[in-house]
Amino acid sequence: MALEQEVKLLVSSDNKIDLSLMPFLLAMADGKGVTDHLVSTYFDTDALELSKQGLGLRMRQINEQFLQTVKTSGKVKDGLHQREEWEDKLDGPEWDIAILRHTPLKAIIDKPECWSQLSALFTTDFLRETLQLTLDDGSQIELAYDRGEVRAGELKAPIHEIELELKTGDSDQLILLANRLCQQLPVSPSDISKAQMGYELVAKNRENEAIN
Repeated sequence: MALEQEVKLLVSSDNKIDLSLMPFLLAMADGKGVTDHLVSTYFDTDALELSKQGLGLRMRQINEQFLQTVKTSGKVKDGLHQREEWEDKLDGPEWDIAILRHTPLKAIIDKPECWSQLSALFTTDFLRETLQLTLDDGSQIELAYDRGEVRAGELKAPIHEIELELKTGDSDQLILLANRLCQQLPVSPSDISKAQMGYELVAKNRENEAIN
């Protein structure tokens, strides 16, 4: 288990941001940026049992690598997201139940009638441009620039955001860096995660089905 600490910044422009035009970021970068294709499918029961317990479960594919991830809802304030996370690499898109039993999902797994009802609810599909940054105080931050969409049924919503995740060091540095980016880019702090975006689309789908 790890404590994930990140600041999410929503990009208000439709235009792609060129990180290579930001000298102060490049001065902190440990090497060149890397671009990956991420597809994540989020699972829950029809009654949203995981969401009600403040848990999230996803299967993520990064290029050819698969990862299973469990997250708690944690705390969110002014764009700073802090939550517990369990993430493990897999050989393919099949759950490793033995590992999942060491997460808060154990209670769900031990109820076959509940675990068997899990199904894919929504998917996020985006390109991620990543820069690894080392700040003057030694803190290490991963900057991830995401562009794509979240899909649930017939509905979809755009993803256009920057995430700053603390790898090691002082969490205050996340806020300082986020503030600097807000001064130079069309971005602002966001308390809405990609998972929340997906659950909102699921709710809209159900409202539409009820009306129809």
